[in-house]
Amino acid sequence: MTDAPLRLRLDGAALVHNWQALAERSGPAACGAAVKADGYGLGSREVVRRLAEAGCRDFFVATWAEAEVIADVAPAVSVLHGLREEDLAGARRWPHVRPVLNTERQIARWRDSGGGPCDVMVDTGMNRLGVRWDVPGAVFEGLEIETLVSHLACADEDHPMNAEQRVRFAAVAARVPARRYSLANSAGIFLGGDYRFDLTRPGLALYGGIPCPAAEGVIRQVVYPEAQVLQRRRMRAGEAAGYNATYVAPADQELAVLNIGYADGYGRGFSDTGTVFAGDTACPVRGRVSMDLLIVDVTGADVAEGDWLTIDYALERAAAASGRSQYELLTGMGKRYAREWL
Repeated sequence: MTDAPLRLRLDGAALVHNWQALAERSGPAACGAAVKADGYGLGSREVVRRLAEAGCRDFFVATWAEAEVIADVAPAVSVLHGLREEDLAGARRWPHVRPVLNTERQIARWRDSGGGPCDVMVDTGMNRLGVRWDVPGAVFEGLEIETLVSHLACADEDHPMNAEQRVRFAAVAARVPARRYSLANSAGIFLGGDYRFDLTRPGLALYGGIPCPAAEGVIRQVVYPEAQVLQRRRMRAGEAAGYNATYVAPADQELAVLNIGYADGYGRGFSDTGTVFAGDTACPVRGRVSMDLLIVDVTGADVAEGDWLTIDYALERAAAASGRSQYELLTGMGKRYAREWL
């Protein structure tokens, strides 16, 4: 197999540290892990294997296809997008994989097909997925609910909706029997004990994202993209770099052209704002990011053709530089990276 000219160094120890830190802050509640979107782009099987070895027992995916990828390595899997008619056969394949029922129709479908352990999503104000929090309790009759869940819309900021959703969820929990109740996502864990209930469901923070100011200094970076230098060249003062000549050199500069671009998730928002590191030397992006190529200023740096440079991908900082969310930066990474776990 041909070696790829770009790679992701993935810090498995940092991933486990982040889960353990979030588990500690979950108090007596169990701490699960959202591994949808292929483990937020890192590779769901490798993420699940490491977190399961660390003690995680509850994993959350979006679809049944995602559940199939990890079913043999995850202790328990919840499928957040519910149960279509087309999913019924697969939903009965693994006893430890449960649907998260989102509508009265899905509840009826599950009940009519034989029932069994399931999860249920209650919408407490986000108006996305879930049965409304104020539906009659009869809707849930006959269900063997393992976990009743809801999702916070504004946990990453100080917003009155957080308390409103908590109160609504507590009211549902008081009248709908379930083995466990779960509300808090990554940021929700930092809102305090009233939000943790029986099970927390972090996602972004596991992978190095900073969901709220309280997570700073707690969460470690996990993802380090690296790209190989295809060419080193000199650009003269007054010359332009990249498409549409958006950057013009004020003086002679040394440039390196890297094998990475927006097709790899390194988006055009990083044009003239991103940073790459040659060792400890910061090398600013010059000009527009291309589909497959990136130009950086390596003046004064010891950089040659074939060297590997590290993209600055500390998620909070990279989000500010690119104008994209930390979630997009993770899940938008392309297929061309070789993924190397440390």
